[in-house]
Amino acid sequence: MDLPVSPPVKPMLAKASGTLPRDPGLAYEPKWDGFRCIVFRDGDTLELGSRNDRPLTRYFPELVELLAEALPDKAVVDGEIVLVTGTGLDFDALQNRLHPAASRVNKLAAETPASFVAFDLLALGDDDLTGEPFSRRRELLEGILDDRLARVHLTPLTTDPDVAHDWFTRFEGAGFDGVMVKATDLPYLQDKRVMIKVKHERTADCVISGFRWHKDGKGVGSLLLGLYDDEGDLHHVGVAASFTAKRRTELVDELAPLRERALDEHPWRKWAEAQAEATGRMPGGMSRWSAGKDLSWEPLRIELVAEVRYEHVQAGRFRHGGRLVRFRPDRTPESCTYAQLEEVAPAELATLFTELAGASE
Repeated sequence: MDLPVSPPVKPMLAKASGTLPRDPGLAYEPKWDGFRCIVFRDGDTLELGSRNDRPLTRYFPELVELLAEALPDKAVVDGEIVLVTGTGLDFDALQNRLHPAASRVNKLAAETPASFVAFDLLALGDDDLTGEPFSRRRELLEGILDDRLARVHLTPLTTDPDVAHDWFTRFEGAGFDGVMVKATDLPYLQDKRVMIKVKHERTADCVISGFRWHKDGKGVGSLLLGLYDDEGDLHHVGVAASFTAKRRTELVDELAPLRERALDEHPWRKWAEAQAEATGRMPGGMSRWSAGKDLSWEPLRIELVAEVRYEHVQAGRFRHGGRLVRFRPDRTPESCTYAQLEEVAPAELATLFTELAGASE
């Protein structure tokens, strides 16, 4: 490729904020729940790069063809790959697209085609635009992206914080992951946390059903979380992680008594016995995105409850990893049910994603 900005490119990143900033000179965009992707187009060659340098081109052949129509001959565009359904964006279905078999990739491309949401322009023709202010890059992006095509979109943008707050509260249930905030004079700084992301956070009391060792083998890496459904079945809903080295070691001692005879009456006993083959909602198994990652786990007796901070729920699971707030000795495991979770009704996004109209018919 002969581009002024060549792959690999490390996307510009964001730091988290609990509140929406309202300072002058800021622009606001939706934060979409999908795969971050930088598109490199040079004539007949088009590549889809991911945040972790893992190429996405082979997994989304339908987007390669589509973006070749939507972009000029030489351009580098930052955006998000999403999968649109009749009720919004489906991240689980999007993850299913990462399949090693070419025949399966082609089948899924036809059955569950992905969409692309563009939000930044890094290069156009022979010009490197990364040093230009965001306002100029956005203006150029609006002029070159053909978003009249189905499944190609230009992300909404506003400089009004009240509009951004409305997006934050109204669109969450449809796969809207929060709000991104950028200074209008911000250059594109690779791998730097110079943007701001405002995301939803809530807490829930969960059963601590097991744990995974940290990769160094010397402490607890994550706690496995469970919630009971209306039939009394305990489901794996996610993990709590991000402990300090000191806390990882402390947890080993705190959890040690619960490891004794943990499998005798554990509701996930069959999963534990077959964890090498476990997939989907079961603990254990391999991660699609982090190929080869060991997700084996150690069971604990179903006695401990913890308050956990989470962002939102999708398909009965916490979409991102939770964070431990505190243990709750005053709560019984049986009281930890899905009923405590805040349900957010999917919003109507047909004004943004025209393909939603067809999906819902």
